[in-house]
Amino acid sequence: MQTMVGRVSQKGQIVIPASIRKKLNLTKGSEVTFEVQDDKIMIKKLPSALDWADLIGQIPEERVDFDENGHYDPKKSPEFHDWMVNG
Repeated sequence: MQTMVGRVSQKGQIVIPASIRKKLNLTKGSEVTFEVQDDKIMIKKLPSALDWADLIGQIPEERVDFDENGHYDPKKSPEFHDWMVNG
């Protein structure tokens, strides 16, 4: 874990170091969440529409039948099963 320093402006705005913005692909309009615990702040990037589209694009297209208990047959849905097990 690398520690970097940002600054708080007169208006209370936080400057995120450029290397972090590049790594997380934070651009104008990107949304982040703030979690506060004791004297620590956790900042997380919220997924964009493109992030969701990429994630959904990875879901296998395969008919999966679930029983009344929410179970499926991995032999009948091998791609879905692989995705569920391996991500």
